[in-house]
Amino acid sequence: MKNFIIYNSPAGPLRIVENGAGITNIDFLTNRPENPDGAEEKETPPLRETVKQLAEYFAGRRTRFDVKLDLHGTDFQKRVWNALRTIPYGETRTYKQMAEYAGCPKGARAAGMANNRNPVSIIVPCHRVIGADGSLTGYAGGLNIKRMLLDIEQ
Repeated sequence: MKNFIIYNSPAGPLRIVENGAGITNIDFLTNRPENPDGAEEKETPPLRETVKQLAEYFAGRRTRFDVKLDLHGTDFQKRVWNALRTIPYGETRTYKQMAEYAGCPKGARAAGMANNRNPVSIIVPCHRVIGADGSLTGYAGGLNIKRMLLDIEQ
């Protein structure tokens, strides 16, 4: 059974979903306004803890998250998502670096697509990935939110 809550964060409303095994999604409602099929809007301890940790992050008091995640994707996507979680707070990496870490040195585009499919925004910090020239590139919440998250971490 999936449960979700809506958290009105400084980055806009986020829908946080858990399935009993861990957090499966953190979505910007502006991009995915529909609720997950079969999910019930119900506050649970893992959802409460996730909101608490996100609030601490937005307040500048948390640099690492320790909520349990249950991520579903291809093996390559999971390698990229794991690589994202190793980027230190306040630092950035390029798509090429993410591809290399995931074992596919020539797969910068594929790493970008895996980044795009990241189901757990902010906690799996895809906002820390930038273009090779240092420019901000696409982000599910929009480039203004990506900039805001990077600014929080400075």
